[in-house]
Amino acid sequence: MRKDLIAGNWKMHSTHLDAIQMVQKLSYRLDPGDYERVEVVVCPPFTALRSAQTVIESDNLQIGLGAQHCFYEEQGAYTGEVSPQMLAKLSVDYVIAGHSERRQVFGETDEDVNKKVKAIFAAGMTPIMCCGETEEEREEEMTEAKVGSQVRLGLQGLTADQVAKLVIAYEPIWAIGTGKTASADDAGDMCTFVRNMVAEQFGEAADSVRVLYGGSVKPGNIAGLMAKRDIDGALVGGASLDPDSFASIVRYWM
Repeated sequence: MRKDLIAGNWKMHSTHLDAIQMVQKLSYRLDPGDYERVEVVVCPPFTALRSAQTVIESDNLQIGLGAQHCFYEEQGAYTGEVSPQMLAKLSVDYVIAGHSERRQVFGETDEDVNKKVKAIFAAGMTPIMCCGETEEEREEEMTEAKVGSQVRLGLQGLTADQVAKLVIAYEPIWAIGTGKTASADDAGDMCTFVRNMVAEQFGEAADSVRVLYGGSVKPGNIAGLMAKRDIDGALVGGASLDPDSFASIVRYWM
């Protein structure tokens, strides 16, 4: 059985002081039963990770902690970068790898993403590996070719056991921060495609890997998305900054 995962990617928003309030407010809006059904994760900026960790641990919250990015080396002359080992010491559970904004704005390649995924696993954390197509690629019917390549190259050199623990987020680039959302049917079909790609490489591990949808996820569309067999949760952007909205997404069945 795959437990649903709802992860909030705060992107470059919120100070460490904001993070304390946001995590606390989110916890007030969730009940023990919610955590039994759904794994809840927040991914603050680097500067807010320690504050979020402190609140989660001191209040004994069942909220997981994620980071938005890391470099793939343990240490070295990489000014401005953060290693997986540094994040692991902050009790980080998940690290996002290959988000489209990292690929488009900062030039990360599939090879970079693959190195990160391996480094995140080596440090004892779980990668949330992102994939997705641009609007132009979608219009040219290149979606499966683009996403399939990202999945195949991102998972190169991993073991089946590692892949079974992995999280993959399908995020069509044209839907991120635009207000546009793939239809539930389109999102479901693409998440099935991603799972089938994993099955071609790693067999039964595909039954365990969790596939999320991301791209303008809101309280109003989450139930339709989660009704799809191969969607195991969501990577939520802007709506995760509002504890009320994010809690409503976590409680999508109500």
